[in-house]
Amino acid sequence: MSAAAVRSARRIIAATTRLTKVPYVPEIRLQQADDPFTVWEQLEQEAGQATLPPPFWAFPWAGGQALARHLLDHPDLVTGTRVLDIASGSGLVAIAAARCGALSVTAADVDEIAVRAISVNAAANGVSVTPLLADLLEGDAGGAGVVLCADAFYEKDLAQRILAFLQRAHAGGARVLVGDPGRAFLRTAGLRRVASFEIPVTIALEGMTVKKAAVYEMTASS
Repeated sequence: MSAAAVRSARRIIAATTRLTKVPYVPEIRLQQADDPFTVWEQLEQEAGQATLPPPFWAFPWAGGQALARHLLDHPDLVTGTRVLDIASGSGLVAIAAARCGALSVTAADVDEIAVRAISVNAAANGVSVTPLLADLLEGDAGGAGVVLCADAFYEKDLAQRILAFLQRAHAGGARVLVGDPGRAFLRTAGLRRVASFEIPVTIALEGMTVKKAAVYEMTASS
């Protein structure tokens, strides 16, 4: 991002969110919005655009909370490893990995504002995370020892691309962990459930106040 774009993204984030604790992962604070529809409108007004992507970065989604909680409860999963978090959004899972002592953490997303939000959130939590504006899904893990992915299986085509990427990462030797609250397009063949949680969520986002979410580890290609 250019210096001007960084300043603009920082202003947008400050104007549309506030720094608060994550409900199921209170060790971590994120810039969060109160309401998805209001923040999207406000975001477009602040940016002066009408076609911005949805502000997925402004909320701690249930799958991300589950995976972040699992990492913090089992830090040995990532301690001393190079970690790649794809479709990172707010950076919640990446920040959790950094808190667990990962050697390095890269958080990739295709939304420019999300990438800036990751930087802001990492700084607020006192950890080092490398935000990356990139679509990595046609490649591989790039040498990462652990690949993380949370709550990214909400669209069919995207889910297929992500699953293929995760399978290549696993075939290349990476440990692959997925957090998901039962999104429609997650195929669990080749995935082993390792943890389950009941995550506090908002009615505005999920239509309920508690959502069940699971953490899976990839064990085989499917």
